[in-house]
Amino acid sequence: MIIGVGIDVVPVERFAESLTRTPGLRDRLFTAAEQLTPSGNPRTGESLAARFAAKEALAKALGAPGDLHWHDAEVTVGEHGRPHLEVRGSVAGRAAQLGVASWHVSLSHDGGIASAVVVAEGFPRAGEPA
Repeated sequence: MIIGVGIDVVPVERFAESLTRTPGLRDRLFTAAEQLTPSGNPRTGESLAARFAAKEALAKALGAPGDLHWHDAEVTVGEHGRPHLEVRGSVAGRAAQLGVASWHVSLSHDGGIASAVVVAEGFPRAGEPA
């Protein structure tokens, strides 16, 4: 059962400018692992913008509660480069409240826009229709 769906778009150039203009923003938004490619190189502005979009889409899929922490959601890369979400802390707590058991995430960037879609899938809570 789909618990929630979120989508977000981020203008890549504007996002990259924000990272340059605001010291520490990169570290506040992204874990150390998210900031690097699997080969250990720094991620591009496009790649980081897509990951930011995924975190925003994740928040929307959870009903956009204001108490989520950026580092409690991490975009990882699985087999064949497929993105995945690892959640902990505040994000995992909200997901558990809603009955989320798994995540589906898609990232894209083209034409100066990064985008992400997140689907939260799970089981209905007791007393709710399936």
